[in-house]
Amino acid sequence: MSLFRLKQVNTHAHSDTGLKRTLGPWDLTFLGIGAIIGAGIFVLTGIAAATKAGPAVILSYIVAGTACGFAALAYAELSSAVGGSGSAYGYAYAGLGEIVAWVVGWALVLEYGLAVSAVAIGWSGYVNNGLQALGVVLPQELVTPPHAGGLVNLPAMAIILALGGLLCAGISGSAKLNAFGVIVKLCSILVFIFVALGHVNTANYHPFMPFGLQGVFGGAGLIFFAYVGFDAVSTAAEEAKNPQRDLPIGIIASLVVCTLLYMLVAGLLTGIAPYTTLNNPSPVSTALLSLGLRTPALLTSIGAVAGLTTVMLVCYYGQTRVLFAMSRDGLLPAIFSQVNPKTQTPITVIITVGILLAAVAGFAKIDEVASLTNMGTLLAFVVVCIGVLVLRKTRPELPRPFKTPFMPVVPILGVVFCLFLMTQLEIKTWKYFAIWMAIGLVIYFSYSRRHAVVGRI
Repeated sequence: MSLFRLKQVNTHAHSDTGLKRTLGPWDLTFLGIGAIIGAGIFVLTGIAAATKAGPAVILSYIVAGTACGFAALAYAELSSAVGGSGSAYGYAYAGLGEIVAWVVGWALVLEYGLAVSAVAIGWSGYVNNGLQALGVVLPQELVTPPHAGGLVNLPAMAIILALGGLLCAGISGSAKLNAFGVIVKLCSILVFIFVALGHVNTANYHPFMPFGLQGVFGGAGLIFFAYVGFDAVSTAAEEAKNPQRDLPIGIIASLVVCTLLYMLVAGLLTGIAPYTTLNNPSPVSTALLSLGLRTPALLTSIGAVAGLTTVMLVCYYGQTRVLFAMSRDGLLPAIFSQVNPKTQTPITVIITVGILLAAVAGFAKIDEVASLTNMGTLLAFVVVCIGVLVLRKTRPELPRPFKTPFMPVVPILGVVFCLFLMTQLEIKTWKYFAIWMAIGLVIYFSYSRRHAVVGRI
């Protein structure tokens, strides 16, 4: 029972897996934008500027975006060649072995789960502020978790459960809601850009790099959360109409669009307000309010709610598909890969995940472990880049509708960039991650290894 046994690659992109194929290239691109533009652009840009990089946060986005770019090219090749709904987990299983696949899958479960719960808490704050502006005041006990003196963060729980119901109903409706949310938040970002262009004070750019080059790299490590979820596009392989052609389009297009928007917003935000004033949960709308621009601030807040909603939706979707793939491979109980014949969605795993994530969002203190999402993402990126190199050697005959350019330079640079950003994360993040991985390894050796489908072939 080798720890490094490989899963056979299914080269038939249109094989029937029980999931309904309804997504085209535009759907996949919007799925990526829906996952990427959210907490990063509306929250972390200001925090990273204030605490890490100053106006040079735009350089932090270039560093983080470059690392993602290398990984995106590797994802594009493996998604078109290997496919499957398991994303980096599935690619690792095909090229690097079962134990590596389990570690990556377990990391992805953590990444998506914490992202959904953390963003739900931010969503609750924005909605609560919006209701207060309209004169509706919710009881403080119902919008505050126990550690902060309340009973439960009810709005955070409610939005996760509502999104779970939407995902249970089918991917088509989820894709439509995501597309609508993406349009709303893109419009709000364009409003900010248009308004901010007329209020830039170049004096705010001095000093440009107050924390030095180390601050730029530290900022890149922090704002990497802004890119959490772009790999969720690859989890849609089994629900894409033409995955070998459309997945690379969705992955690369969404990353390019979002990186350019991030850089533009970061430059304008630090231009209209001193970077020292941006360390707050809603820096974009706060900066506009400081200029007396109430209507644009309101529109930006609406976009933030829409943006956070789509991030939750796509990350929730991504986590269920990774668990679905791991269950189908026998590494988790079979109940998680059962597909409802009417909706053609894995309802059991969606409901289970929704209850757990809602509990975390409603009661837990999530801020101390939110950076764990970065750790899981970076680990997945490293494995995908290595997977491209390995499969080029071990499976040269594999059909590759999209090939990573400049081999082997691009995947090697992807590994180097992502490992470097991992070193920028705090020590406590590494400790929490080690605990999570220890739990995962116990599950693997006590259950997964003996029940793996590969071992029964």
